Amino acid sequence: MKTPRAGTKPITPAQTRGGLFRKYIVFFVAVVFLALAANGPIDIWFSYQEQRASLVHSQREQAEAAAARIGQYVKEIENQMGWMTQLPWSASTLEEWRFDAVRLLRQVPAITELARIDAEGREQARMSRVAMDVVGTQSDFSHDPKFVQTMASKRYNGPVYFRRESEPYLTLAIAGARRDNGIVVAEVNLKFIWDLVSEIKVGKRGYAYVVDADSRLIAHPDISLVLRNIELLELAQVRAAQLSSNEVPPEEDQVGTDLQGQKVLTAHARVPSLGWLLFVELPVAEAYAPLYVSIMRSGVLIVAALVLAALAGIFLARRMVVPIRALRDGAARIGSGDLNQRLSIDTGDELQALGDQFNIMAAKLQDSYANLESKVDERTHQLEVANQAKSRFLAAASHDLRQPLHALGLFVAQLRGRIRAAERDRIVGRIEAAVAAMNELFNALLDISKLDAGVLIPNVTTFPAAQLLSRIETTFAESAREKGLLLRAVPACAWVRSDFILLERILLNLVSNALRYTTHGGIVVGCRKRGGQLRIEVWDTGSGIPQDQREKIFGEFYRLGEPDHDRRAGLGLGLAIVDRLCRILNYPIALTSTVGKGSCFAVTVPIGDARGRSVDVPVPIRVPRDVSRGKLVVVIDNDPLVLDGMGGLFRSWGCGVVTADTDGAAITGIADCGHVPDLIISDYSLTNGKTGIDVIARLRDAFDTPIPAFLMSGDTNPEPLQEARASGFHLLHKPVDPMTLRAMVNRMLKNDAAARVRL
Repeated sequence: MKTPRAGTKPITPAQTRGGLFRKYIVFFVAVVFLALAANGPIDIWFSYQEQRASLVHSQREQAEAAAARIGQYVKEIENQMGWMTQLPWSASTLEEWRFDAVRLLRQVPAITELARIDAEGREQARMSRVAMDVVGTQSDFSHDPKFVQTMASKRYNGPVYFRRESEPYLTLAIAGARRDNGIVVAEVNLKFIWDLVSEIKVGKRGYAYVVDADSRLIAHPDISLVLRNIELLELAQVRAAQLSSNEVPPEEDQVGTDLQGQKVLTAHARVPSLGWLLFVELPVAEAYAPLYVSIMRSGVLIVAALVLAALAGIFLARRMVVPIRALRDGAARIGSGDLNQRLSIDTGDELQALGDQFNIMAAKLQDSYANLESKVDERTHQLEVANQAKSRFLAAASHDLRQPLHALGLFVAQLRGRIRAAERDRIVGRIEAAVAAMNELFNALLDISKLDAGVLIPNVTTFPAAQLLSRIETTFAESAREKGLLLRAVPACAWVRSDFILLERILLNLVSNALRYTTHGGIVVGCRKRGGQLRIEVWDTGSGIPQDQREKIFGEFYRLGEPDHDRRAGLGLGLAIVDRLCRILNYPIALTSTVGKGSCFAVTVPIGDARGRSVDVPVPIRVPRDVSRGKLVVVIDNDPLVLDGMGGLFRSWGCGVVTADTDGAAITGIADCGHVPDLIISDYSLTNGKTGIDVIARLRDAFDTPIPAFLMSGDTNPEPLQEARASGFHLLHKPVDPMTLRAMVNRMLKNDAAARVRL
């Protein structure tokens, strides 16, 4: 074993690691230096390519924008001409036409001549800025392309021609809405496009110009070039653009030469509907000048960065060893579980910040371990609350749906015995009442689903608040009298701008809720103006709402105690529906309440302008009841009891019925009947993963007829509502009242009959 020489200090493992670490830093700095040296030219090359592509893209955007402006300019001239074709030509309309023509010539200086040609192709009048006006020339243009094509397609854009071999002109023609209105022909001087082209600024020496389908120059900042009537097919960029059938120019840049032989960066765009090409050109020297400056600047910066990187590497190699050792040792102690360990690094740089982050991490780990048990308890409590809400819903649904279901079983059992006709009628009435109670509960669930599905779109109108309050008072007057309560709607003269049906539903739910929880006193519904808003308030003298319950009552399936022992109190969805409707309409809802004295719910809505307004209240559409008699109805459902019930109901209405559980069985049954069905009713969810939408589509394809159809479903999820709405089908939710079903059937058949009459 070797021993150290005298006068020398032994090299410890820590010193060895420190020397190696310095070597690693030097190696790392060298790698960074080489990376910067290699990255510089690569970055310059990519920067060159990107900036060049940016120049071409910018130039192309200018060309497209200018081409669109020229197309819009010609389109506006056509629109100005359009109102001169509104009346058919006759001697009595000559003066009116001349007056309109003079006004058009004043409004559109580019139009040099206007002519009116009747439906037979005879010129009836011509007005000109440069020639005498003539009337009744009867010149025959019936075979002229401008007449033939205009009568065929309502519009005509002729080729560009040059008058006196100098000024470019374009013939535009517009036909009237009716054939006997004839056409109006305008000769448009294209020198006015010079203004649009001259406004296009491309750098300092760039410019734009326009050529027609024959490559003749028709617009240029130097108008003398246009007046010379020259062709530009000799320019490579013009020739390539004319030969290309693509509407969108290629992505790569195009370099060509201008009329003076100078290299230019060029881009072009087609003028919509005219077949013209607009070119935007910029001298290459000017286009790439910023690029060369940028490359030089980037090169200088890269060299400077390399020098700084070398100096910084040397400095860091000398300064980073000690703090990095402290970081390493501290991290090892924290990793071993010593969370009380804190690092002390005072370098004033990122290493100190890293040490502070280590300390923060250690403190957070301590807090995390300390608070882990409390967080577990909190999560457990949240799960218990969620389970309680689920249990509350199941209990409410079980109780409120079992009650009418139990009553139905008792009434059906009574019907099986021998009873008198009067007693049978009474029992049938009670059965209808039980079914209505179940429908009310299911409809509340359906309303929530519709709101969650987002299929309700407000129809905003202006109507008097008094009309709304009167309907509310009429609806609940009898219910209030039965409970011995006073119900009063305070008259109001204000007008409201809102969706009548949705706002009425909000107030119906609020008043119904007030009646349910009020045992003495009464309910008052009234309005108060607040600036440009109207605050509609519902006051009651009920039991009041405790402070800790005021947020919960707007949740789903939540009921505050047992309201008046009313077994038809519902599932606790009334205020949840109010909350969702107010969100859709963007109306704030406020609640004030005193326990034992009563509550006030208030909805703030916009005030409408009553001037010139009429009441627009939805009125139920009445359809005749005998529309369905003698019609063939196809019912598709995978429940045999539903098929049996639907079949019997439609037969009692005098309809022919085909019932089936699949589309194949439906086609077979229809074939046995011998004619195409008049209506299809399908359940939304069928066997084998099919939907009613798929089945209806197959039946329509099988008989090649757009047979009227609608859907039924017992599913209250939002998805069927959204899919049915997107497919254009009405969706009725089970259970469906027979009268509602009959109204829908009559409506569908009536609409189909009306459509056939129109065809």
